[in-house]
Amino acid sequence: MTDLAESLERLRQRFSAQAEAAIDERELDSLRVRYLGRQGEVTQLRRGIGTLPPDQRRDAGKAINDVVAVMEGRLAAASAALQARSFETELASSIDVTFPARKARLGSVHPVRQIIERTCDYFMRHGFAVVLGPEAEPEYYNFDALNIPADHPARENFDSFWLSDGLLLRPHTSPIQVRTMQRYPPPVAIVAPGKCYRRDATDARHLFQFHQVEGLLVAEGIHFGHLKGMLEGLCRELFGRRQKVRFRPSYFPFTEPSAEVDTTCPKCSGAGAPQGTRCGMCGGSGWIELGGAGMVHPNVLREVQYDPETYSGWAFGFGAERLGLALYDVDDIRRFVTSDPDFLVALS
Repeated sequence: MTDLAESLERLRQRFSAQAEAAIDERELDSLRVRYLGRQGEVTQLRRGIGTLPPDQRRDAGKAINDVVAVMEGRLAAASAALQARSFETELASSIDVTFPARKARLGSVHPVRQIIERTCDYFMRHGFAVVLGPEAEPEYYNFDALNIPADHPARENFDSFWLSDGLLLRPHTSPIQVRTMQRYPPPVAIVAPGKCYRRDATDARHLFQFHQVEGLLVAEGIHFGHLKGMLEGLCRELFGRRQKVRFRPSYFPFTEPSAEVDTTCPKCSGAGAPQGTRCGMCGGSGWIELGGAGMVHPNVLREVQYDPETYSGWAFGFGAERLGLALYDVDDIRRFVTSDPDFLVALS
């Protein structure tokens, strides 16, 4: 048994040295056959167990099995090391890790988001704060606090998206104005961007979900001229220094007086029919409608505990996608929501 143990130890040491020195998988496989194959050295030792005394055969078999396990483990380790070295060699020959990497392709800011950011930036430079609010609002903030009568069509199911428990998806961001005035005393100067929802049929000029930017200024001595000056400045910021703004009398329950706001068509510069050709953007009128505006109705001021005898204010609401139609010379508002990469990248 002592002779067998010494033979196994010499065999193990010789095998380990040769496995560590192997340079490829073929050499490792040759070692496996030479030592562990049917005619290998280990097999020859197994055949000699029968010549041992009966009381030593069991221990001899266990000793051989232990050495075989060690040899198989060395084979596996040597094979893994060869594969790792092969991968590193292949990698080093095919990739220069010091070479500058290819610049990653980055996405662009969505055109509607760009309009919102530019509009908010303009008002922030004039001391306004950007305020956000929930998209689902109670009827009170959407209608009651804004002096909208109980029989107004906007309250009907066919015009607004009603949810449970008296909530509806806001049709405008005006609830943010009410919440801000209830929370802070005047003076208040905010711009409120966000998503809005209306049951409009989707076409080239309407979406049932769109983005709106509203502005509000309430303080002592505020008049319509202040509103006109700010909106003219906004249009020049977005469309260029030659832009003009006009106000057409209109009606909104939450402002008095109220007006629809138009700006000169950026495509034809207000000419309408340059060189006898009717402008496709403004339809020949020379003007683009942006949204509504006006002086905050006294009833709205009373609702938020502002004294209309002391304070006055103006408010406006423009659709961001509507601004995009004019700013980017787009003929169909639906293009802003179709996720066409070529279209979006071209406008970025």
